Amino acid sequence: MSVYTQLTDDQFAAFCQSFGVSFARAIPITQGIKNSNWFIQTTDDVDGTYSYVFTLFEERPPADIEKMAVILNQLNGKLPVAAPLAVIESNSAQADGDIDDKRYVIHYEDKAITLVPCLAGSHPEQTTQAMCHDIGAALAMLHETLQALQPSEQYGVPLYPWADVRDREMQFMPGDEAKLMSDIWRAYSELPLTTLPKGLCHLDMFADNTLWNLQKGEARLTGLLDFTEVSVEHYVMDIAITINDFCTTWGVAEQGESVNFDRSKMAAFLQGYESIRPLNSDEKRALPVMLAKAAVIFWLLRLNVIHYNRTEGRTGDNIMVKNPDLMKRLAAYHWAHVEKSQNTVFVLSTKPDNQIVGVFSSIMQAEQAQETLNSSEFAIKEYTLDQLS
Repeated sequence: MSVYTQLTDDQFAAFCQSFGVSFARAIPITQGIKNSNWFIQTTDDVDGTYSYVFTLFEERPPADIEKMAVILNQLNGKLPVAAPLAVIESNSAQADGDIDDKRYVIHYEDKAITLVPCLAGSHPEQTTQAMCHDIGAALAMLHETLQALQPSEQYGVPLYPWADVRDREMQFMPGDEAKLMSDIWRAYSELPLTTLPKGLCHLDMFADNTLWNLQKGEARLTGLLDFTEVSVEHYVMDIAITINDFCTTWGVAEQGESVNFDRSKMAAFLQGYESIRPLNSDEKRALPVMLAKAAVIFWLLRLNVIHYNRTEGRTGDNIMVKNPDLMKRLAAYHWAHVEKSQNTVFVLSTKPDNQIVGVFSSIMQAEQAQETLNSSEFAIKEYTLDQLS
């Protein structure tokens, strides 16, 4: 993450001591856009190594970070997560207490500080189908495991008011961009949202929030990071957010910052996810629009960071801003597929004489009709509405 708040070595030493850790050195972590983070080298670490990550949460209130700590301890043992250390005062006083009774957060100027063990592995520069399969299974396990924390609203932080950011930013957008955002938002609002399963979701499972052992030619997931955004949301939205990053190859600036979405990777992700938690039919139908909406949310997030940095006067080499246009292009790609599906029908007809038996709005409906007829003498063909007329 970027570094916004500066701390002295004496401050680091005092904070680390509260967690029972002997401080030697803090190394700034510059990736990311929201919080201030450092690697912590202890007096027991050799040069060039570090044991912990020290995070100062710039925006989230300490109460939210306490909830995050409980969530991580719930996942610990089932998924590779770094559960925050308990503050030693509460740990000694309640050594045998429930994890909900422990205190994991130090307050500094109304901001929260946590210390977590470093996880092995590295961020992947590229993903593979196998990695997409594995992260799909991990996300499903996360959704299943966190169902034990009830009521879920007690543990999730409130969803960010993205509609407010949308209304502010659309005033300054070119007409085509504003229309794209408005069309996707409308399509999302028209989904059968009440029928879509909800629960605690990560909502930021990008590749740079995961760690992998990549040394032996076969990637192995070793870490899931950044649980600050865990909220109660539709599972299919969490799926869409993760797919959008893991299944997209983002070109670097020197190559024009291209956006290349890989549908075979998405298929691998969904196969991994459904090996743990099968999607229902409403979730499957909603996914194309959710992919577009998820891209819109992160388009707005990056615009909001630019707005926040400008209004707060944040500048300097430690401030990293991701290009919002990349998410805009991904939203446009997904929306093109949604529009194509809205103008596409699937025709079930007899094979010998091509007589139309039925016209369906989705391939799933056509296949179900074909199965009901229980005959191999029927074929399914895809047509645009213009072709059919």
